[in-house]
Amino acid sequence: MAILDVFNLKREKVGTVDLADEVFATEVKEQLFYEVVKAQLASRRAGTASSKNRSEVAGSTKKRIKQKGTGGARHGNVRAPIYVGGGQAHGPRPRDWSYRPPRQVRIGALRSALSKFAIEGRLLVVDAFALTEIKTKTVLGALSALKTDRKTMIVDSASNENLRLAVRNCKEHQFMPPEGVNVYDLLRYDTLVLSKDAAKALELRCLSRGGEK
Repeated sequence: MAILDVFNLKREKVGTVDLADEVFATEVKEQLFYEVVKAQLASRRAGTASSKNRSEVAGSTKKRIKQKGTGGARHGNVRAPIYVGGGQAHGPRPRDWSYRPPRQVRIGALRSALSKFAIEGRLLVVDAFALTEIKTKTVLGALSALKTDRKTMIVDSASNENLRLAVRNCKEHQFMPPEGVNVYDLLRYDTLVLSKDAAKALELRCLSRGGEK
């Protein structure tokens, strides 16, 4: 089991938490990051690029010049791609770019990302990230006390509405519930701060056979 220290918001150690080695202390396979991030970015593509082919542009369908006897090249109608205003040959068409890597690749990449943060000392577990009011200044003060005031991803239960609303004004930080944590967003941040409950939820998600559909 991976044993991580648990801190309060003043960075005072208040205990430890046992987490599965398969999630927080496994071998970091960075090649999986490429596969999963590429798929995530491909799925974000709109796929709406489009052009008109010769059957869709306006113009006469009459043959422009006769086939023989002019001494020039053969031509069809003015909708041909060779003419200005004609249709585009082999142009882009609307398509769906999204695809999903195998489940084991997706889960393996997420485990590797979490382990990378833990191994490099960029993962911090807090007992709770409770706010009595929606104050961005309070969040920034807590992150400063935790010495994680660089680009930080904070993961806690989706029900922690005060924290979510307080963090959304921070340009350098992001709040995310455990079920929304993904490889692309993880790799964009310098530090990962998990509540104790969120750490357990991520562990369950990575170990459960139905956790990543």
